Amino acid sequence: MKKKTILKKREGRRWSRNDTELSLLALPTVAWYLLFSFLPMFGLVIAFKNYKVTGGKSFLYNVVHSEWAGFKNFEFLIKSNDLFVILRNTICYNLVFIVLGMTISVSLAIMISLLHSKRKSKVYQTLMFFPYFMSWVVAAYFLDAFLNQDNGLINGMLRDLGRAPVQWYMKPGKWPFILVFMYLWKSCGYNMVIYLSAITGIDTTLYEAAVVDGAGKGQQVRYITLPCLKNVILMMFILNVGKIFYSDFGLFYQLSQGAGGSIFNTTATIDTYVFNALQFSTPIGMTSAATFFQSVSCCITILAANALIKRIDSSSAIL
Repeated sequence: MKKKTILKKREGRRWSRNDTELSLLALPTVAWYLLFSFLPMFGLVIAFKNYKVTGGKSFLYNVVHSEWAGFKNFEFLIKSNDLFVILRNTICYNLVFIVLGMTISVSLAIMISLLHSKRKSKVYQTLMFFPYFMSWVVAAYFLDAFLNQDNGLINGMLRDLGRAPVQWYMKPGKWPFILVFMYLWKSCGYNMVIYLSAITGIDTTLYEAAVVDGAGKGQQVRYITLPCLKNVILMMFILNVGKIFYSDFGLFYQLSQGAGGSIFNTTATIDTYVFNALQFSTPIGMTSAATFFQSVSCCITILAANALIKRIDSSSAIL
């Protein structure tokens, strides 16, 4: 009996034809990750070097022959007078985006799923999804058409009402609302589709049983839809928390037309700060250190968020 069991186990461990087929299918994906996700990690060494370009030499030669700088490149970001402002803006904006984006997207998905007319449902989905395909450069022109001091639509309406025009690009207090509104306008449709696809996967017999028991639409949403969406919502939460030290460069740079001037304190983030530093010929080692700091911070944040969710509900964690 023991010999038969051992033979069966050995037979189960043998490389099968299915394994070969699956490995061949996975090969392009593995190659893509090696080339574009793991190989570029070699560039992280620049954050710890005084990187200098030697004429006529390759990138690899320049990296290898540049002097080690230790943690001096990190002083560029840590000793910056604007560190508090850019960290505060990056983290606070992302927290608002996560909370409002998730709440509005889930609400829109539930409302769309409750529509009886499939045609209207498709039309609403398309209208809400369309802004996602628009680049921030185009969105910046649209926003300028509304906020331009001389020819903007809003200032034109204010003039018609006998009120003085507003210099929107000089008012820092207006920009948190503008940036949050533009982010929600562009991203909620895309996130809504993710939650809507999860809703369509819910077993319809659950709703039929609820109707038989006399449950209304509100009760169906509360006791069936939201509990079934819980895992998707938590997964999206963990993924979004993992990007909390990054900012959408196009959103903060293009819309604010450079994130400078009097609106710097409300529009500047780590990414726009690094980009502006590169424009003033800041050594690439210092900017690499800033992005390295972002990556490490995001890694710690996503592990902490996953650990917290695992403690609350282990089945909803992704790691």
